[in-house]
Amino acid sequence: MKIGLISDTHGFWDETIPKYFKDCDEIWHAGDVGEAGQIMENLNQIAPTLVVYGNIDTPEFQRSYPENLFIEREGVKIFMTHIGGRPSSYNPRVRKLIESEKPDVFICGHSHILRSYA
Repeated sequence: MKIGLISDTHGFWDETIPKYFKDCDEIWHAGDVGEAGQIMENLNQIAPTLVVYGNIDTPEFQRSYPENLFIEREGVKIFMTHIGGRPSSYNPRVRKLIESEKPDVFICGHSHILRSYA
């Protein structure tokens, strides 16, 4: 399964997104969609899109989408939220969820910094 991962679009649609996500089975957006209607419509035209809300997303958007997403794909438990922190300093709310749910993969946005921890 190929996943396209994106976050913090803040209502901006980059015309190169379809090029990078065209072969994806799903797209996951880790929050701060902004101007959500068009962004979500565009992403869903490429592949089914899962999303969590971020701190800039409207109250209406926050009522329509979850703060936390727990899913399993190909036997891998995944936890996605917008504000998460990093391994040495997780957000306290997130730390509790990681400890209780024990995901194999944790995805968050907000920082605008791409990092991977093994």
